[in-house]
Formats: sequence, C-alpha cells, structure tokens
Amino acid sequence: MNALKMARRTVSGLRRAVADVRVSARGRELGHVIHAGDGIVVCVGLPGAQSEELVSFPNGVMGIIFNLDEDEIGCVLLGDDTLVSAGDRVRRTGEVIRVPVGDGLMGRVLDPLGAPLDGGPTIEIDRYEPIEHEAPSILDRAPVVTPLAIGVKSIDAMIPVGRGQRELIIGDRSTGKTTIGIDAILSQARSGVICVYVAIGQKASSVARFVSALREQGAMDYSVVVVADADSPPGMRYVAPYAGCTISEYFMAKGHDTLIVYDDLTKHAATYREISLLLRRPPGREAYPGDIFYIHSRLLERATQLSDALGGGSQTALPIVETQAQNISAYIPTNLISITDGQIYLSPTLFQSGFMPAVDIGMSVSRVGGKTQIPAMKRLAQQLRLSYTQFSELEEFTKFGTTFEPETMRVLERGRRLRELLKQPAHDPVPLAEQALVLHLAASDVLMDVPLERVREFERRFRAAARERLSELLARIEEGGTPSEDDIASVESLAAHVKERVVPQEIRADG
Repeated sequence: MNALKMARRTVSGLRRAVADVRVSARGRELGHVIHAGDGIVVCVGLPGAQSEELVSFPNGVMGIIFNLDEDEIGCVLLGDDTLVSAGDRVRRTGEVIRVPVGDGLMGRVLDPLGAPLDGGPTIEIDRYEPIEHEAPSILDRAPVVTPLAIGVKSIDAMIPVGRGQRELIIGDRSTGKTTIGIDAILSQARSGVICVYVAIGQKASSVARFVSALREQGAMDYSVVVVADADSPPGMRYVAPYAGCTISEYFMAKGHDTLIVYDDLTKHAATYREISLLLRRPPGREAYPGDIFYIHSRLLERATQLSDALGGGSQTALPIVETQAQNISAYIPTNLISITDGQIYLSPTLFQSGFMPAVDIGMSVSRVGGKTQIPAMKRLAQQLRLSYTQFSELEEFTKFGTTFEPETMRVLERGRRLRELLKQPAHDPVPLAEQALVLHLAASDVLMDVPLERVREFERRFRAAARERLSELLARIEEGGTPSEDDIASVESLAAHVKERVVPQEIRADG
C-alpha cells in the first residue's frame, strides 16, 4: 500500500510539473544569398534585420549589415568572400560587432576581432565591448592641459600636443608620417601612457617592421597593435580603427592616459568608398559617399580628457592622412583638418633636402598650444617659433645674393644652428627636459662659435653630459619646475665645457 501511495504522489507531482511548463514558439529569421563577391554580400529575407547588425554565413564567416533596401540587404563580410556563394543561408545574430578588451591585450598583435596575429597564446580577455560608442559629452570632459611628449624637438617645442588632444599628421607619401607616430609611442616609455597602434591597409612587411621597432625598444610592454593589412577583407579594414578605439577606451575608463595612432585614415576612407560603391550607394565628391565626414568625426570625437568624476583618464589621437602632390585642400585632408585640434605637416621638399623629421613649422599648428607645455619649454616656444620663421624668410632672400647687415647675418647663423638642432634620427625620441636645455642654447649665442657640421655632435655630447651632471635639474624640469638663474649658468658652463671637446682649438681662437 505504501508503495502504491508513493507512486500516486510521484505521478501527481509530474502532472503538476508538466502543467507548469510554458512552451512558446521562438522563430529564427533566415535568409539566403543572391550575390557574393569583392567582400560584399547581397541577400534577401531577414525582415527584422537592423543596420550594423551582425549576420552569420556558412563556414563561420560573419558580416555586418550596411544597406537596408526594400527588397534586399547589403552586407560587408568580415572574412573570406570565397567561402560564401549564392544560395547560402544567412542568419541574424541580434548583436552588433564587439571586440575583446582586457589587460591581457597588452603587448599583443591582433586583428580587429581580437584574434592573435603574433603567434602567441590565446589572449586573456575581460569582456567584449561594442566597437561603436557615443563620444563623451561636454560635461564629461576636462580641459586639455597635460603635455604628451612626442619626442621630436620641433613638435614638442613649437607644435605641442596635450593628453586628450586630436593632432593630425599629414603629408605626402614617404615623408615620415608613420615614423612620427612610432616615435610618439616610443616616447611614452616612462610616462605611464598606454599606446594603441592601428595599421589600416598597410603592407604586412611594413607592419612587421614597425612592430619590430617597438619590440626592440621595449615599447610593446605598454602597447597594443591592431592590424588590418592590405590583404584583409574590406570589412576588417573598415572596423579596425573603431576596434582600436574601443580597446583604448577600456584603459581610459580605468583612469589611464592612452595614445592611439591611426595609420592611416586615407586608406580607411578609400576602403569605405570601395564598400559604398559596391553597395551602389550614391557617390559624392571624389566618389566618396555623403557620410564620409561622419565616419571619421564619430571616431575622433571619442578622443578626450575625461573629468575627474569619470576617473580622469584620457585618449590622445594621432590620425595620419596622406596627401597627393602636397594638396592639403583635397576632400579627406580638409575633412580631417576640420575635425582635429591641429596638424603636423610633413614637407616633401624638406625631406628631400635632408631635414628630418621633415616638419614644416610654418604650415603646422596646434590649437591647444602652450597650455600643454612644461613651463621650461613654454618660455622658449614662442621665441623659437618667431626666430625660426624670421630665419626662414631671410634665408629666401639670401638666394638673390644680396649683402646683409651684420645683425641680419647673425640671425641667419643662429637660425641655421637651430635648424641643425631640430634634426634627429628616426626612433630616437628626446625627453622633454633635455629638449628644453638644448633649445635654450639654441635661443642664446652659445652655439654661434660651433661650426654647423659639428652642431649635432655637440648636442649628442651635451645631452650625455647633462644626464650625468645635471640630473637633478632635468628631474625638476620634467616635474614642471622652471630653471633659476643659477641653473642657467650651470647649463651654459656645461655647454662651454662640451664645446672644448667638440670645437677645434684653431676655430675657437678665430672666434
């Protein structure tokens, strides 16, 4: 009897459990491909599809919905288009594209979807974040007042960049634009700034060379490299800068200062034009679609200095754009100039004459200006820029063979020595404090008896001597201190001592 009662109770319990189950029909939207090729897929079906939603195809290939027409949907593939063909099924995912973020990305080379490209182990991630975020509001931002050292004397002295700024690097092909971006990353070795380098449409060999330069100097310890090279699908090249920006924002949200280099947005714009034309979007100026300005403005507006209430982190953006025949008034360059807070213009004429880095100080500008400079540099910047501009104008007149007054010749001689000091080799950034001391000598008459061909040797020896004998002064300048009269006397005394080794005795006697 007991066994029978227990059986009845079990059956009764099962009936109640079954009665409580609520089964609802759940549909899954499927469509099919009618055309595939050149990284683009056109499909039909998916009535509930949304713009920028991820869709999946056979063989694990993913795509992003770009076009929502009345009868069909246009998608951009994030994988090999040879794996997708007409008749294949396509399925909605209900998600937007996301990128992995986390401290485990530090020191790694990855594609825009987070897959490692450096042959290392699987990347440890914290979570996935959408590649598209709204830019911080005005109330969430703080003024840009903290310097970010680029390590290039002509830039840090006369075109200063601050943390949270957007400074465009612009110039013709092979004028050293990428070198400036790499030098900026190398300069952050002791600053605590986390760097993200985004390579868009570059040759794989070039990217490997840049990564090798970062590894050799230990910069990968605080850097992340996102690569969508020239062989990557158009969809990957398009999402690369947004993925890199999201990775940078992850560290910024944790209170870190970050630097992101986009190399380059000319190729990104060309990729977007290619995608848009294949999707039969109406072309505009230079065949670019009408929203080409928006795709870059919504990216670069995410660079900012956050307020203390949001952690005080920052993202500094250095987008790179290539010009054709020095035409900075072309469509994409003018768009980016209007979005950014200034531009560093690299002149092919200066490059060919051997002045490297080929920064054209007259055509370059920083709209943040001296607010971001350390006090020791700020005292010199305006004077040096004015002196260099006057020198450049006077030097043009010397081509006519005119005889000048002694004071004019003195300005020319001082300017030529300043120009020599502004030269520096690639991947050899100079700390701000050392720059301040060297440029102080350039602004004075200390170098007037140093032959032009020995100016760079003098600088090398002087910087080494300053690190050895004036280390306290250098530390004080880095922390925002201003050199006293006694400090200036010590600097000039050290310079005189270095000159004794650099300038031959007979030249000093003539002087």
